[in-house]
Amino acid sequence: MDTISFEDFEKVDIRMGTVVEATVPEWSHWVMKLTVDLGEEIGERIIFAGVMKHYKPEELIGKQLPFVVNIAPKKIGSEGDYSNGMMLAAGDDRPHIFQLQENVENGTKVR
Repeated sequence: MDTISFEDFEKVDIRMGTVVEATVPEWSHWVMKLTVDLGEEIGERIIFAGVMKHYKPEELIGKQLPFVVNIAPKKIGSEGDYSNGMMLAAGDDRPHIFQLQENVENGTKVR
């Protein structure tokens, strides 16, 4: 396992956001397109997540989840869409989503 410095870890900006829309693009066989409300400071972003084989869109709508918000945008799919963040999940075989015991304000930093 590679290690990073504490200073590098401090650069990762993880925020809580609520999934307001989740769809499966026609071209996709593994990613879901999420519209995520990340609070007043950041606003809404489109974030793609490779969870389609394990979750249905309706299972994610309304869920508040952690997202890395300062990762460089990445082109996803054939239609020129970009993912503007990354959803965090745990597990190798099946992604398990993280949820807090109670919701916080969208955009709250994870520390």
